[in-house]
Amino acid sequence: MNSNVPEIRFMGFTDAWVQRALGEVFEQTSEYVNPKEDNIELWSLTVEKGLTPKTERYNREFLVKKEDSFKTVFPSEFIYNPMNMTLGAIDLNLMAKKVAVSGYYITMRTKEGFDDNYFSVWLKSPKAIKLYKLYATGGLLEKQRVQFSTLSSICAVMPTLSEQTAIGNFFRTLDNCIAINQRKHDGLKKLKAAYLQQMFPQAGERVPRVRFGGFVGDWEERKLYDVAETYSGGTPSVGEKGYYNGIIPFIRSAEINSDQTELFLSNEGLQNSSAKMVDAGTILYALYGATSGEVGRSKIVGAINQAILAIKPKDSYNSEFIAQWLRRQKASIVSTYLQGGQGNLSASIIKELNINIPSPEEQTIIGNFFFKLDMQIETQEQKNEILKRLKAAYLQKMFV
Repeated sequence: MNSNVPEIRFMGFTDAWVQRALGEVFEQTSEYVNPKEDNIELWSLTVEKGLTPKTERYNREFLVKKEDSFKTVFPSEFIYNPMNMTLGAIDLNLMAKKVAVSGYYITMRTKEGFDDNYFSVWLKSPKAIKLYKLYATGGLLEKQRVQFSTLSSICAVMPTLSEQTAIGNFFRTLDNCIAINQRKHDGLKKLKAAYLQQMFPQAGERVPRVRFGGFVGDWEERKLYDVAETYSGGTPSVGEKGYYNGIIPFIRSAEINSDQTELFLSNEGLQNSSAKMVDAGTILYALYGATSGEVGRSKIVGAINQAILAIKPKDSYNSEFIAQWLRRQKASIVSTYLQGGQGNLSASIIKELNINIPSPEEQTIIGNFFFKLDMQIETQEQKNEILKRLKAAYLQKMFV
């Protein structure tokens, strides 16, 4: 195979890619600005989000001694952080407006004959990041940097302008699809959060503010132990090898919504411990550690440990309704019973919670409504994961 052509290519392109220094592609820009005087928004650059509005939390404007020490990023200009370039901290300003950033960042534009969209993808690709790591300067105890002089000396193989444009447009379309799906996903999550607040009674109230037609009357207040049976599990002795590597999935708190587990118990391990079995669909409530307050529905038949509370509604009480109510209560439970959101909950705390309950019919309709909404959210998550995996695969095969 020719090492100067990509594995996947658009039809009509056959020429080998040509090696060129990035100094032939980019020219540095350095226009400084006083954001207050020129009324320009102050933005920042992150590895995760790229060019993004500077939030109050990360606003370090007070560290800048001179107010005219900010740089302007014009439309169609690139910006990167020389200290975090090896992590992919680079972006292209696709907005129609200019913004101000820290003077520490480096700004640059492509020269004539090179495509912005192509390089906005390539500059963040795994292949480019490998090159940054090879060329970066700095001592072992100092973060390695990629200044513009260093970037300019990096050589890479690249296609003709027409092929750059085809590749750049392809990835821009793919990124737009990912962004659209992400916005749909985020919108559905916000919608669910709003419905959780409005379709269950507020504190001190007995009816919800939003209700399906045909239902009237107060909801009845009960303790959770009145409407559901609860139990926790245990952990077999880790020193007994015969207790593990069996066929029984051992569900831990981080796995309450997963269909896979890292550990498996043997029948002997189950019988010689406090581990308890749960059926698929059982409500699983995380009691310990970072996942405290998380609510799941078991996707498998398996055993649980002491960090999980299994909740099985009694007759006439809807499982999905109770699971959604517990999700709604998470923030309140954590703020009430955990110091700073850290620590463990106990089964006795959860069992003593007060829950307002409507008729079985209303429970079922509310539970089904949230179940369908969750399915839509999960579908959007799956679509985005597929698109992201597709992009990762193309990044490996469409560049040299």
